[in-house]
Amino acid sequence: MTEQSSAPQASTEQIKEPGFRIQRIYLKDLSLEQPNSPQILLVASEPQVQVEIDIAALPLAEGIFEVALSSTVTAKVDSKVLFLVEAKQAGIFEFSNIPAEQVDPMLGITCPTILYPYLRANIADIISRAGFQPIHLNDINFHGMYEHRLMQAQQEASASESGSADESKIILPH
Repeated sequence: MTEQSSAPQASTEQIKEPGFRIQRIYLKDLSLEQPNSPQILLVASEPQVQVEIDIAALPLAEGIFEVALSSTVTAKVDSKVLFLVEAKQAGIFEFSNIPAEQVDPMLGITCPTILYPYLRANIADIISRAGFQPIHLNDINFHGMYEHRLMQAQQEASASESGSADESKIILPH
């Protein structure tokens, strides 16, 4: 009898345990443009590369979120665009019994950290398929990026009276 009474308690305890699950990781959008081809391909200058990264989280259902990591990679030669890659890597993540104050940092740090290797690989692959040397994006400190966004949100809240607002995209040196 004691075994039967302890089994329901164990299942009740398991339900209350915090949980995090990746439901799906997918490439949501990918585009490549070479607006000045073929003339620009004859220029022998070293391209200047600019990389922008952005994170968006969208609630889908109770405890289920889509997190999308977007990147724009622009390579220019003599101030003309050599190529432009826009990619959006996304994932569906499930949170259960996680305190509300911990969900936001997980959406801003943990989920992008999981998605980033996929984004890097897709960008390097599409650039390579376009006939260029692949660009391997540098590692990103998503914790630092999250902290930066928190400070930015606080500044925007205090400056909302004056009407000034900064963009939320992070531009990375390459």
